[in-house]
Amino acid sequence: MSGYSKVGQSAVYEAGDQRNLKNSEVPGRPRYEEGMEKSHIPNDSKDQRSIANRLGNEERKLNRKEQDDPETSASKKDPTLPAKLHGNEPSKGAKVDADLQAEEEEYLRRKGK
Repeated sequence: MSGYSKVGQSAVYEAGDQRNLKNSEVPGRPRYEEGMEKSHIPNDSKDQRSIANRLGNEERKLNRKEQDDPETSASKKDPTLPAKLHGNEPSKGAKVDADLQAEEEEYLRRKGK
């Protein structure tokens, strides 16, 4: 049948270009990763976890310390510091936050705490 085609040369169609792979050679999709991060809602009322498992989860949350990157920890100390580290002028909001933080620290010092 391919010899009757008016498009292209007959050699193009008779080379056996369409090859079927064996099932063992077919590239498969990656398996779904079970238990992905944050895929479980701990407070789900329809969850079948025991009370002990829920308590254990809450204790792990309380004992876990979140590791902040250096920029986040710097912004907690001085709101204008991240912008200065990047060579930019701090935003108006960061300046206001720094002023408020300074006023609160002065107030607490005067109060004696």
